Amino acid sequence: MKTVIFIPARYASTRYPGKPLATLRQPDGSEKTLIQMSWEAASKIAGIDAVYVATDDDRIAEAVRGFGGEVVMTAESCENGTARCADALEKLGTEPELVVNFQGDAPLTPPWFVEELVAAMRAEPEMSMATPVLRCDRDTYDAFVEDRKNGRVGGTTAVFDAQMRALYFSKEVLPYIDPGKLPDPIPVFHHVGVYAYRPAALRDYVARPACQLENLEGLEQLRFLYAGIPVRCVEVSARGRVFWELNNPTDVPRIEAALEAL
Repeated sequence: MKTVIFIPARYASTRYPGKPLATLRQPDGSEKTLIQMSWEAASKIAGIDAVYVATDDDRIAEAVRGFGGEVVMTAESCENGTARCADALEKLGTEPELVVNFQGDAPLTPPWFVEELVAAMRAEPEMSMATPVLRCDRDTYDAFVEDRKNGRVGGTTAVFDAQMRALYFSKEVLPYIDPGKLPDPIPVFHHVGVYAYRPAALRDYVARPACQLENLEGLEQLRFLYAGIPVRCVEVSARGRVFWELNNPTDVPRIEAALEAL
């Protein structure tokens, strides 16, 4: 297999316990779990050889098998999605060229986000990992600012250099912009929490201890930056679609409204 998608899923989320099994109303009035919606979104991506949900929870595994998905059972000790992907890779028993970490809380992720990410990795064989970034429109930027104003952890922002190498990721809205001087276009980029890695990068990640920045921000990709491992940012376009992750229970109506608009 050349490219495999893992969807890391854990039940014991501190901000939203049981989030993968939370149900969202569909445009036809039916309901689906978040993990099923994420699996279906991942299954629409072209050029992928296999999609697996990587979890340590029997409830999630049973739900995934119930809708026809495949599961790789991982260790309870996996501290984040990247570590879970590394563990799933070892359990898989085969060595793909690329591993994609597809977020289980982002069913609105369009297929071309991942297709363009994989294409960038294939075009640059020396690249060890990459992740998409999406320029904020005014509505998304306002949602970021509103979440932070109300003490909610919303999406993540990314700052990168002229070669599209990540400088930093944060749950704060970076860069800071004077509210009275908001430029057009807005120079704030939403980090789309999808990653493509070469297997060696995953093994390197779990061989290193977590760094302070990673622990403070709660962002696993900062371990790569702290170690001096370049993270390539790939700018993608939403093409008129709304993109948002389910970070908090308050995001459910926002995502349901976006589903209605598809």
